[in-house]
Amino acid sequence: MKKIEAIIRPGKLDDLHTELEEAGFAGITVTEVRGYGRQKGHKEIYRGSEYNLEFVPKVKIELICPDESVEKAIELIIKLSKTGKIGDGKIFIIPVEDAIRIRTGESGETAL
Repeated sequence: MKKIEAIIRPGKLDDLHTELEEAGFAGITVTEVRGYGRQKGHKEIYRGSEYNLEFVPKVKIELICPDESVEKAIELIIKLSKTGKIGDGKIFIIPVEDAIRIRTGESGETAL
């Protein structure tokens, strides 16, 4: 099993969520986050004054899936999140040793 963490633009969440659900990914966790990468934030103009936003609003999506589903999830995330502009985000793939469903005690992929 693998944990996929993707940091994406907030406006891309709804379409990605729909596609992941239709592709059979059982559940995701979504967190509103703020941060910066290479762009080191950005400038915005509000009422004629320029402001430097050091931390850009993003959304972090986390999902756990079997090894054979990882490539499909990554393809969907890239396809639906890519704009080609700086700040599109990152995807991290992390090995998962085990998963346990609290309600039933099931473990491994059956717990997903």
